[in-house]
Amino acid sequence: MAEKRCYYEVLGVARDSSQPDIARAYRKLAIKYHPDSNPNDETAIAQFKEVAEAYEVLNDSDKRRRYDQFGHAGVQQQGGGGHDMEDIFEHFGEMFRGTIFDDFFGGGGRGRGRARRGADVRCDITLTLEEAAAGAKKEVKLVRHSECQTCSGSGAAPGSSPEVCRRCRGQGQVVQATGILRVQTTCPACRGSGKTISNPCKDCDGSGAQPKEVRLEVPIPAGIDDGMRVRLTGQGQPSPDGGPPGDAYCFIHVKAHPLFRRDGNDLQLQVPISYAQAALGTTVEVPTLEGAKELTIPNGTQSGDVFRIRGMGMPDPHSGRRGDLLVHTFIEVPKKLSTRQEELLRELASLDHDQVTPHRKSFLERIRDYFVGQAEAKENAAKEEEQ
Repeated sequence: MAEKRCYYEVLGVARDSSQPDIARAYRKLAIKYHPDSNPNDETAIAQFKEVAEAYEVLNDSDKRRRYDQFGHAGVQQQGGGGHDMEDIFEHFGEMFRGTIFDDFFGGGGRGRGRARRGADVRCDITLTLEEAAAGAKKEVKLVRHSECQTCSGSGAAPGSSPEVCRRCRGQGQVVQATGILRVQTTCPACRGSGKTISNPCKDCDGSGAQPKEVRLEVPIPAGIDDGMRVRLTGQGQPSPDGGPPGDAYCFIHVKAHPLFRRDGNDLQLQVPISYAQAALGTTVEVPTLEGAKELTIPNGTQSGDVFRIRGMGMPDPHSGRRGDLLVHTFIEVPKKLSTRQEELLRELASLDHDQVTPHRKSFLERIRDYFVGQAEAKENAAKEEEQ
């Protein structure tokens, strides 16, 4: 019979190694020599057993003390050293309890019986911009399941009752063996409920619940924007096994407005003015969400100038602070003129030839400077060629 190797040598650790160091070394080697990673490899299986045996001793403070004092003889007297593959997998599974490997090594039972949360439901709400700005209350219709009145939610026909699942014996989970690997999964017979129904209720087909239309009032906060959603806590589907219900999510859609365009919490508005109003200045009425407001247009206003009316935008849905209304002016050119209008405009045009405004003068000066510069450049280029 071959002599056993030192357990510290098997795990590749020093004799004064801490328990966490021993555990880390074991995990690394156990994965390396696991039979699933080395199919039909008898050497790997033997090494896997050896690693598990070494870890069982060195992980136990009392066994480790006896092993340090008496060697293998000190632990064999206590029944150490003789393990079958099932025992080894129990030790291997303990190392990964609460990790991604939990379900593969029997750890899934820890969550057994945990009530599941009900499913969420969705609804859609359409608002005008005025409703979004002021806030509103909207009624929505939802279809969700409620307890079947015929079977009182049991799913079994009247006069009968659910039975304990024979396959999982009411545990809701089964352990399936694949070679030497044990996998704990949801019971396929009862789908994790632990019960089966041999005589289902005809009204609910054994589900214990029936669809029902409900009406809910949804409070819409002022300033809500398109694409946002409102959550109604606990108004979703009920839990299938006594857990908390899901939530209802109401998705908001805001209609396009014929006048205003939203930009965050600000509103954009385009207002046409005549050439005379832009040149002479005037006071115009502009629409807001709260009614008409007067806006002073100063003389000399250019097309595209923007005027800000503070506090006339959309409220912030969190702070309530309102944005501004940004009024964009543009000069509207009439397509048709009366005889008198045409006479006046032609007279004005004749004056423009005699009187040059400061803005126009600046523009004409820039044009003159440009052509002078072009002429000088050509003259210099000609002189360079002659030289």
